[in-house]
Amino acid sequence: MLKETPPGIINLRTMKLTKNRKAAAEKLDREKDYNLNEAAQLVKDISFTKFDASIDMSIRLGVDPKKADQMVRGTVTLPHGTGKDLKVCVLCTPEKEEEAKKAGADHVGLDELVKKIEGGWVDFDVVVTMPAVMAKVGKLGKVLGPRGLMPNPKSGTVTAEVGKAVEDVKKGKIDFKVDKAGIINSAIGKISFTPEKIVDNATELVNAVNKLKPSSSKGDYFKSITISSTMSPGIKIDKKNLV
Repeated sequence: MLKETPPGIINLRTMKLTKNRKAAAEKLDREKDYNLNEAAQLVKDISFTKFDASIDMSIRLGVDPKKADQMVRGTVTLPHGTGKDLKVCVLCTPEKEEEAKKAGADHVGLDELVKKIEGGWVDFDVVVTMPAVMAKVGKLGKVLGPRGLMPNPKSGTVTAEVGKAVEDVKKGKIDFKVDKAGIINSAIGKISFTPEKIVDNATELVNAVNKLKPSSSKGDYFKSITISSTMSPGIKIDKKNLV
């Protein structure tokens, strides 16, 4: 007699596969480590969403994020961007407002925007600000922090050169950080991208992470690398040919 599956648990043996899931399963060998060129084409072949799905890369590192000297965090400008038009909010002094607007910022100001954000408004993807106004921006931590939107000097979003910061974000500059499980998750494009663009962006991200290897990290720095699109299974990458 078969045991009843507990609530909230998916029984893979009895789960009915959709036509698209079956098609993806037939094309993907879950035991194989693909080279990046193969994976870039395959991720497009097994994506069946009716919208332009995001492509994400997950990099599992051999680090202990609980140790301060093994925290891996940085920025990288993807050659072809993420495919998403990011909304940028700039909190700056009046003399910097025009510079921010010319660079393409979607929201520019200070006191009025700070009040809106305190009230829960977060209609933006990135916040850029200046060291001179961090005293006012700092109190927004409760709203921005949990959403990963708090500006940080290490990511280049706290700077006197607000115009350049906005341009960098619009061109595809992203911030990445290892999570508690030692994994970096980052968008590297859209399913509409050509395989060549996916390869370029993925390589740029891996190279950026590689340069940040902590000296205290022992053994394999890159444990595993996978790419996937929204609602698609992960494709394992042969890290030997990528790193």
